[in-house]
Amino acid sequence: MKKIDKWIIGLLIASLLLTAFNTTRLSTIEEFLSTTSFSQVSSSGTSAGASESLSGITPTGVPDIYGAELGVSFDDVTAYDAAKADATITRMANIDRNLEVEGADRERYIRTLYELNGGISCEYCCGAKSIIFENGKSACGCAHSYAMRGLAKYLITEHGDEYTNEEIQEEVAKWKVLYFPTQMQAKAAILKEKGVELSFQNLGSNTYRGIEQGASGGGMVGGC
Repeated sequence: MKKIDKWIIGLLIASLLLTAFNTTRLSTIEEFLSTTSFSQVSSSGTSAGASESLSGITPTGVPDIYGAELGVSFDDVTAYDAAKADATITRMANIDRNLEVEGADRERYIRTLYELNGGISCEYCCGAKSIIFENGKSACGCAHSYAMRGLAKYLITEHGDEYTNEEIQEEVAKWKVLYFPTQMQAKAAILKEKGVELSFQNLGSNTYRGIEQGASGGGMVGGC
């Protein structure tokens, strides 16, 4: 047999083997696509939670009791309307600037924002332990912190009998979820993976602070 005939035969055999390999590989891929839900696998290769939206834990509508009084709505804090978000944040921040808490109210204020669940911090604007110091003084100067402190002061002084400390912290945490949607989405994913309840306090307080580090970038609603 001539060398050229052997070369042609070898080429045909290689071609047949490559075709068989590709057919098998394609069949495997098709089987994977047919049995895998893309809600379970994200494009980045992370688990389902990392690509989930915050729709199930994002507060919406007008908050009970204080929402109408302050003229604020959760729906107004959105990246799609910066002016409205800033106006809402400023409205609550001005309470902090103009209202001081003293005596028993100050003790509740410190307990709620500094001690309970490790306190609650701005976290993504600065590295302060909490938005207040141990003595109740402001510890962070970003707009988000002013707004969270303002809300806590208002609920303690105006509706102290209607809210427990835990419930006040929860309300503050709801707004924090809105201020940092990107980070909170990553945090929610990690908490879910670890079997931790997706409550506003678990997301917003310092109980699980930093658990999502490295899982997402920045992004916030309202400026620091």
